[in-house]
Amino acid sequence: MTRHIEMLDALFKHATEGIVVVDRQASIVMLNPKARELFGYKDQELIGKKIETLIPKRYTGNHVGYRDGYLQAPHARGMGHAMDLFARRIDGSEFPVEVSLSPFKTSDGEFVVSFVIDITERKKQENRIIEANLEIQKLNAELEERVQQRTEELAAAIRRIEQSQEEVIRALKKERELNNMKSQFVTIASHEFRTPLATILSSASLIGRYARTEDEEKRQKHVQRIKSTVSNLTEILNDFLSIGKLEEGRVHCVPVLTDLPEFCRNLIEEIKGLCKEGQQIIFDYEGETNAWIDKQLLRNVLFNLLSNAIKYSDNDKSIFLRLKTSPGHIGIEVEDQGIGIPEQDQAHIFDRFFRAHNAGNAQGTGLGLNIVQNYINLMGGTVKFHSEAGRGTTFVVDLPNPELSQTRPEL
Repeated sequence: MTRHIEMLDALFKHATEGIVVVDRQASIVMLNPKARELFGYKDQELIGKKIETLIPKRYTGNHVGYRDGYLQAPHARGMGHAMDLFARRIDGSEFPVEVSLSPFKTSDGEFVVSFVIDITERKKQENRIIEANLEIQKLNAELEERVQQRTEELAAAIRRIEQSQEEVIRALKKERELNNMKSQFVTIASHEFRTPLATILSSASLIGRYARTEDEEKRQKHVQRIKSTVSNLTEILNDFLSIGKLEEGRVHCVPVLTDLPEFCRNLIEEIKGLCKEGQQIIFDYEGETNAWIDKQLLRNVLFNLLSNAIKYSDNDKSIFLRLKTSPGHIGIEVEDQGIGIPEQDQAHIFDRFFRAHNAGNAQGTGLGLNIVQNYINLMGGTVKFHSEAGRGTTFVVDLPNPELSQTRPEL
């Protein structure tokens, strides 16, 4: 028995864990050297003191209730695994601990032995692990951010490449269109110029043969042929010049305050020389006299539409020019009683170089209506038409008409 007591005493004194024994009243009755070392007390300083002496002051109030409840029904249990526990040294400093409780009985009564382990180093290691994890998370976040940034930069670079590709494709398409236009120009010019020039040369040669006074009528006939042919050549050249200016962006809309009825009457007087025998242009105007329009663009639009109406209408047919102005709007109609536009051609009538199948031998480049549409677009308007083959065509133009302002001088 003495040997067993010696062995237990040796275990108690040399244990690497702090051992604190309390009685039913929670008073400390025994502690081993390791416990005194942990808490900083000397040999007998803790004997007889409540266990709360070793608890941080901020917890002592609640701890009294917990330990009284435990002492009513003591049982073996571990503490500090699921929550942070702290003990208090004699100098008031704190350190993290794990505690195990075990009740036992002797002839002197009931007691509870507490095994106390200082886990400061473990906590430091855990904190280092936590800090390392946080650092890893931070690095991962930074890496993800950099990846995201690089991805966005790559996407932006891809978009720029795609835009560049689209620009190259558009440029190539434009170049093909220009080459096609040049090819069509050469074809049309060679055809359209050859016949008028031959006519001029023939008439000029014949005029030289009519030297007598009685040949005056024949001379005048050929002079008129030359004038008409020169007019047609001028129209062709003007179409090509207009297309060139539009392609280069050198055509701009510059509205001026204009007396529209006078403007239209002057244009009709100018174009009458193109009318065939018995043809007449009937003009009708409704609304305000003055309007803001680009006079040159509108002249080109009306001249083209009226000359087409004359060209594709027979002798003795009437052509109608109707204008109607209202606040903010100018409406224009050019109606003829000519050959009309075949239904299968109507979808392409504004295409460049397109001519309807029933145009026959009538001179033209197929550019006029394309130019008209471009000029109307520049003026902020729209153009549409309705036509029936053999019964005529009506073109309808809608243009904006800004409110009249006395602050804008007539140019």
